[in-house]
Amino acid sequence: MALTEQTRTQARESLARDREEAERLPELLAAVAGAEAALAEAHDRHASATELRHLGLVLDGVLTEAMRAAYARERVLVGVRGYRDRIHRRKRLARPEVREATRVAERLLTAREDHRLHGVQRIPRPVA
Repeated sequence: MALTEQTRTQARESLARDREEAERLPELLAAVAGAEAALAEAHDRHASATELRHLGLVLDGVLTEAMRAAYARERVLVGVRGYRDRIHRRKRLARPEVREATRVAERLLTAREDHRLHGVQRIPRPVA
């Protein structure tokens, strides 16, 4: 198999994986909303630090998966040629629907980073 044919095959395989992941984005966004609501409800009822940490880690995991799916959606919108041709990728990134997908992905990335810095409850280590 020639190098170009191999890279084309790899690009098609990557696009297929990204399509599968991008299809999960709506359900992952709903899961993010549910995890945020559960964490807020736990804060309101003054839950234990252990429970807050657990819910914070759940939200972190869901935010990570949603962010990955959003970036996969961006790659799907760029197309198969974007995996091999950086000029084509840059041109496609300027299209409005791709810019919107990028905004969603970056918002999720920012939300995850903010949550990791300020939202995950720390638990004191037990004294030995």
